[in-house]
Amino acid sequence: MYDLTVIGSGPGGYHSAIRAAQYGAKVALIEKNKLGGTCLNTGCIPAKALWASAELIQKLRESGADHGIISDFQLDFTRAVDRKNRVVKELTDGIATLEKGWKNDVFMGHGKLLGGNAKDGFAISIEGREKEIIKSRRTIIATGSSPVLIPSFNIDHDRILTSDDMLDPEFKIVPKRLLIIGAGVAGVEFANIFASFGSKVIMLEYLPSPIATEEPMVVKELEKKFEELQIEIHVSQNVLSIENTGSAVKATTIATNIPREQIETAEKSSFEADYCLVSIGRRKESSGLGLEHFGIETNRGAIKVDSKTLETSEKGIYAIGDVIGGIMLAHVARHEGDVAVANALASLGGFPVKERATDYSVVPATIFTTPNIGSVGLRRKQAKDMGYDVLFGRFPYAALGKAKCIGEERGFLLILADKKTYKVIGASCIGAGAPELISEISLAMKNGLTVHDVAETIHSHPTLSEMVLEGMEDVYGMAIHKKSRPIGLND
Repeated sequence: MYDLTVIGSGPGGYHSAIRAAQYGAKVALIEKNKLGGTCLNTGCIPAKALWASAELIQKLRESGADHGIISDFQLDFTRAVDRKNRVVKELTDGIATLEKGWKNDVFMGHGKLLGGNAKDGFAISIEGREKEIIKSRRTIIATGSSPVLIPSFNIDHDRILTSDDMLDPEFKIVPKRLLIIGAGVAGVEFANIFASFGSKVIMLEYLPSPIATEEPMVVKELEKKFEELQIEIHVSQNVLSIENTGSAVKATTIATNIPREQIETAEKSSFEADYCLVSIGRRKESSGLGLEHFGIETNRGAIKVDSKTLETSEKGIYAIGDVIGGIMLAHVARHEGDVAVANALASLGGFPVKERATDYSVVPATIFTTPNIGSVGLRRKQAKDMGYDVLFGRFPYAALGKAKCIGEERGFLLILADKKTYKVIGASCIGAGAPELISEISLAMKNGLTVHDVAETIHSHPTLSEMVLEGMEDVYGMAIHKKSRPIGLND
């Protein structure tokens, strides 16, 4: 019998299996498709590998001559995809090696809970080439999510595609015209990538703004760059249908403010392209897991768990990551894996681990466009709505020596602080290395640091991290490389 079985090997699942083994548990890991799950195979990693190629192209086009690089170049997309596939394979192979190194048993097949309880253990079937049944004292479900498939969008995986299709190892097409439904995080990332590769990109967004959860100033900065890339963004568009006409795709839309009863008679718009990417969200992969045997409830596919312990209504069964909804990010799944493993093993006893609770108070988010976007904590409107007396510092890349040296002068860092305590309550950044800069600010927020605590910490020169130092100083008007009005160190 295993101490712990993890169903699903995405960033939450494979991490949980290794963490449990580090505590001395006997672990089984079940995966129905490929080790690494969506993030590693058809999500975060392959998308960022293509983004790296797109960013290099943009940099050569925009500032290559300024750096003294004057040779012509052309894109070989097949080679870019081959590189992307190589990156994915190396990382998936690495996960297999790690699991083997920790002596975890990896089963390829569909995992399903058959019955049992926390006292006697749970029976789990593994349906692959052959059917196998194992027993486990504790179970963590980490089955993730997949792209939403709306019937009226007619996703045929031919010309009307999901992100999985576009990141498939064999997809080696740069469409002349690419229509993207949804201007959220994934949508703008794909737009940036394929516009850089030469596609004419048209985006349709239901909301009145792309990446609507970000600071308006950040959105405006990204829109400027998208204009340069000749990316069209049409907001407040309700997509009624998408059709594959054989040689192209056609989307029909109306304005989002049209009442439902007037849709049939309302004026409609149409948009055509060679291919269409539907990027409007993800559905939780919670079906076929045997949850009904235990009365474990779901809400729109999301498995219900205790928000602190991540245990389901059935003692001994936990769930983490996208399949529980919440903040659907790989690094959140990793955190939840740590919590679920700790609680599962602590409930068994005999392992060197104590119970833990989830903490979502500081969760950084990143968007890999060019320039990058990173954010954490509150936005200005949120902070004001919550009653904070907000101070903010804003420092531009153009004023930083390292940014000038590397030719990355676009963008800024915005830092929010509570005027009463000077504690950092949020930050947004758009520019080179924004996700890495946000990590330092996340650490400061997690530990309750003030802007003074960070600003008084020596930062290496010349580095992009000096953006954080000067941004913190600008909160109280004392940034060296920006003229602003000091408000005093202790006001």
